Amino acid sequence: MTSSLFITGATSGFGAATARRFAKEGWSLIITGRREDRLQALTEELSEQTDVHSIVLDVRDRAAVEAAVQALPERFATLRGLVNNAGLALGTTPAPQCDLDDWDTMVDTNIKGVLYCTRLLLPRLIAYGAGAGIVNLGSVAGNWPYPGSHVYGATKAFVKQFTLNLRCDLQGTGVRVTNIEPGLSETEFSVVRFGGDKSKADAVYAGTDPLTPEDIAESIHWALNQPKHVNINSIELMATCQAWNNFNIHRSE
Repeated sequence: MTSSLFITGATSGFGAATARRFAKEGWSLIITGRREDRLQALTEELSEQTDVHSIVLDVRDRAAVEAAVQALPERFATLRGLVNNAGLALGTTPAPQCDLDDWDTMVDTNIKGVLYCTRLLLPRLIAYGAGAGIVNLGSVAGNWPYPGSHVYGATKAFVKQFTLNLRCDLQGTGVRVTNIEPGLSETEFSVVRFGGDKSKADAVYAGTDPLTPEDIAESIHWALNQPKHVNINSIELMATCQAWNNFNIHRSE
């Protein structure tokens, strides 16, 4: 049976690295992203190794996701895996000063995008049966609070609970569900978070040895390639240089 994998947010970071990792093993790939130029370049690169179908797609657009799923070519119709990778953080200012538009964008992408893709592709994954799997990209921010994480961390906490709840609903179908929860990782994540300010983004990683997109792709690959009777519920991974801090206490002067 053809091993097809649907990856959202494949134009950079974890998504692109995941596509490259699975292409090496000949998985047919359905890759999506908003940036058409990058998507086309990745498609051309990976097509030398495997069969690739690319879709310019904003996962926030429910109608567009529905249309994309319905229009999948027959050779990609049998789906073994879904990687809900598309997501972002916007800003680090305290909640009282945040832009509500940023909050809307994070909720629409990190929550609704995951919901749309999951629900619309579930019938295909269930049809594949034992060995199929969903990998959601959560974050340590969904487990551990920090200043400026507010809605971003809350969206990743949603992803964590949604993953657990899916496991209950899919029991007996053979479809596995995993939540990958990365810590400090050097991608375009911080560039996006700081509105394109690369100097601020670079400062996040200065003097550190962060996780790489390839590290996360390897974790995704491992989870989806376990024996059919094994479900990896979650993987929380952090750079060795990162750890939890003490509880902060505000003291009056």
